[in-house]
Amino acid sequence: MTNTVMDRRLTFFRLAMGWVFLYAGTSQVLSPTFTVAEFLDHTKTFHGLFAVFAEPSVAPLVTFLVKWGHLLIGLSLVSGLLVRVSGPCGMALLGVYYLAHLDFPYVESHVNFILDYHIVYIALIGYLVAAKAGHIWGLDAWVERLPFFRDNAYLHPLVS
Repeated sequence: MTNTVMDRRLTFFRLAMGWVFLYAGTSQVLSPTFTVAEFLDHTKTFHGLFAVFAEPSVAPLVTFLVKWGHLLIGLSLVSGLLVRVSGPCGMALLGVYYLAHLDFPYVESHVNFILDYHIVYIALIGYLVAAKAGHIWGLDAWVERLPFFRDNAYLHPLVS
């Protein structure tokens, strides 16, 4: 295991992004009143698109997916396990949040013009996936050496 400055930075950013998702997921899973409907009812630019997911028949499923998606993405990034799977899921979720906060050309408030932290997080997670950050102080390197993954070449894209 190497211990270069770049490795430490990748590990820091993987853990930091993991914490963001893990904290969100934990607080949502433990909250009996959390629902995505409140959030989606306040969208502006794409309200018609997001209103479908806030309908009473769909909102419980979307709420479940958001809660557990946050939690699992956070656990994946913190542990460094299946980062190449959870990374794109996290990027997609953040992209949805960006669009939901968009009041074109401002994002969430008049302080953020076109760009905000969602885009920065998307770029950071993309970099973590491309740099194979799960292999550095994470479980992806260990899982890749297991016979099951080593012997089944079609599973390599998940961890390598």
